[in-house]
Amino acid sequence: MSYAIRSARPGDEAVILAFIRELAEYEKLLDSVVATEESVRDALFGADRRVFCDIAEADGKPAGFALWFYNYSTFLARHGIYLEDLFVRPQFRGRGVGKALLTGLAARAVMEDCGRLEWSVLDWNAPSIAFYQSLGARAAEGWQVYRLQGEALRKLAQ
Repeated sequence: MSYAIRSARPGDEAVILAFIRELAEYEKLLDSVVATEESVRDALFGADRRVFCDIAEADGKPAGFALWFYNYSTFLARHGIYLEDLFVRPQFRGRGVGKALLTGLAARAVMEDCGRLEWSVLDWNAPSIAFYQSLGARAAEGWQVYRLQGEALRKLAQ
């Protein structure tokens, strides 16, 4: 199998949305997906672009994606890359596709002098945790993710 990693381009919205939905189904969160092809297009290719996507193709077929954005560490005084989503379709797993997507992001982070590459993983997702650990990634000890959304976000914004 040969595969290639490329930046997403206009026209990829349907495949990116399919990846998002497949990831959400795997994570048992499909009912939380409200993204549409239009919202994906606006986020990735609109005038106010703040998010990026790399697509892995295996033998010319969409195999996986990495959706990411830049963040900033005040402690390091450097930008970093936050990997929002990484997904490889089941039939392509174990063939180096996920590693290639992460290798590309790591290379970008090093080339751009970013201080880190980070992401979150569900605590029950043992296969992904084992994969990340095999690459040298470690959990950020003592940190827990907090989130405001929906009504709690609107209430605080008032």
